[in-house]
Amino acid sequence: MLSSRVTRLKESATLKMMERAKALEARGVRVISLDVGEPDFPTPREVVDAAYRAMLEGYTHYTPSKGLPELRRAIVEKLRRDNGIDVTADQVLVTPGAKQALFYLFMALLDEGDEVIIATPAWPSYWEMVSVAGGVVKEAPPSDGYGLNLEAIEGLVTDRTKAIVVNSPNNPSGAVFSREDMEGLVELASRRKLIVISDEIYEKILYEGTHVSPASLPGGEETVVVVNGFSKTFAMTGWRLGYLAGPRQIVDAATKLQQHSATCAPAFAQRAAAELLPQADRLARPMVEEFRRRRDFIVSALRSLGFRLEPPRGAFYVFPELPDSEPDSTAFVERALEAGVSMTDGKPFGGFSRNVRISYANSLENLREAMERLSGVLKR
Repeated sequence: MLSSRVTRLKESATLKMMERAKALEARGVRVISLDVGEPDFPTPREVVDAAYRAMLEGYTHYTPSKGLPELRRAIVEKLRRDNGIDVTADQVLVTPGAKQALFYLFMALLDEGDEVIIATPAWPSYWEMVSVAGGVVKEAPPSDGYGLNLEAIEGLVTDRTKAIVVNSPNNPSGAVFSREDMEGLVELASRRKLIVISDEIYEKILYEGTHVSPASLPGGEETVVVVNGFSKTFAMTGWRLGYLAGPRQIVDAATKLQQHSATCAPAFAQRAAAELLPQADRLARPMVEEFRRRRDFIVSALRSLGFRLEPPRGAFYVFPELPDSEPDSTAFVERALEAGVSMTDGKPFGGFSRNVRISYANSLENLREAMERLSGVLKR
């Protein structure tokens, strides 16, 4: 009855864990959620007020499928100012979330059997999107410190390879890829005639180092499509607003997919984003500083429990290796959930059977209690 493309899809590992945690809570168990991939902060009041004004002004109808002209102009200015990327408004597509932008890209680029190389560890939804589009995933292991392994990536390239997916700052590891690695990636893609899909959704949640977009490097204008959005920087996960920017041919193809599916992103959210995008650094700063405090706490606490990890340089996750006493990530995640701590198994992120992803998008008070509970799990 169902199509093969749907039956081969796997459930989202993170959302599945969230649902199990909710089921436990419904039975009266207090669960500390360290699985969720969204900031635990409210959307800044300035953004909410701007959206309210936009609704009163009539921004409650369809917009052009590529997005409001004022938002696309603001994105062009942002890319030039913050990232050194030179595109025109016609090279920008505003989407209902960055996830939708990625989905359009895979559908636009892939024929049945085409290959996509994913630099792991990586967000599990990449695999499922490639699968729906008829593609085949090849996993490139990381270098030390979860950096880009260019040698491994190039070793996977075949005549069927269409694209390479990278994500920096990285979900789940928090790694931030170096300029040198990004330069090597663009050179490889240019030489082998591949497209780089650069997921930069955590760009502003940065603690050390510098975010380098491969689209800003020589050759990047022809080979790189940038995907970004407003969910993480502005704590706007429920607003569903993202964008992609890159070569005009690819953007136009993705636009056709949007025309026949979502039509456009919400008008009032676009108008608010256009107004507030130039203030992204100011609005994100308090959230980032709080994330930094939580990061420092959780790294220290996990190390004291025997986990092995380096402090993440961006995003709001840690991806520690389990203590020697814990041989399997799935079994550990199950035991942690029984103790009221919900986290995500490392296996869906590229087969990391001795790692777990822990989100510190939760209060310091809850993080302290979660570490105490994990201590009890390890002792048992």
